[in-house]
Amino acid sequence: MNVYPIFLNNLFGRRCVIFGGNSEAERKARGLLDCKADVEIVSPAGTDEIGRLALRGEIKWIQREYERGDVRGAFLVIVSETNPPKTQPIFEEAERENVLINAMDDIPHCTFVAGSVVRRGLLTVAISTSGAAPTLAVRLREEFEKRFGTEYETFLDWMMALRDPMARHYPDFELRRSIWYRVVDSDILSLLSAGHANEARGRLESIVGSDVAAEAFDAVSDQA
Repeated sequence: MNVYPIFLNNLFGRRCVIFGGNSEAERKARGLLDCKADVEIVSPAGTDEIGRLALRGEIKWIQREYERGDVRGAFLVIVSETNPPKTQPIFEEAERENVLINAMDDIPHCTFVAGSVVRRGLLTVAISTSGAAPTLAVRLREEFEKRFGTEYETFLDWMMALRDPMARHYPDFELRRSIWYRVVDSDILSLLSAGHANEARGRLESIVGSDVAAEAFDAVSDQA
């Protein structure tokens, strides 16, 4: 199976339906909530946390099995339990409605697959073995979790805050791009990893200029 890797964004307010109420459904629901999606769970039973999320109004929980029409109007569908005969009608409706669907450990009933994911703030690393060895994807994720520490969260917060002041102070694209590469190729990440945040801030300022750095650090402080 060949896969085309993408990252979904702009899920705000989009209806995403999860069939099943197990711990995997709970994990998927939390990931979608983090992206501000409208999450709906269809399952006669659910974990305690699913119950709490529904009680707080963070998700909608329909406490029954799938019924025809549940998929209509959804942006994507996730089936959190591996049961191909039970998933078949859900998949058929998703196909008719042109809705993306992922079924746990059931590749024939998937139009997209979700890789093992490492998140460090704005950094997202997704790993897929194209369905051949999900356990290998898990082991690779564990390696990447060790490789990419929390310094990447800080670094990318700084990079995001730099975007506007960099564009204003360095309107020439080629110059701006060369400065971005100098930042990325510098030892800022190493300094952050070693706990030398002040030195890292100084290094960034020396590369982008004091005015640009000041604007970026002020923006980060305002968001904290």
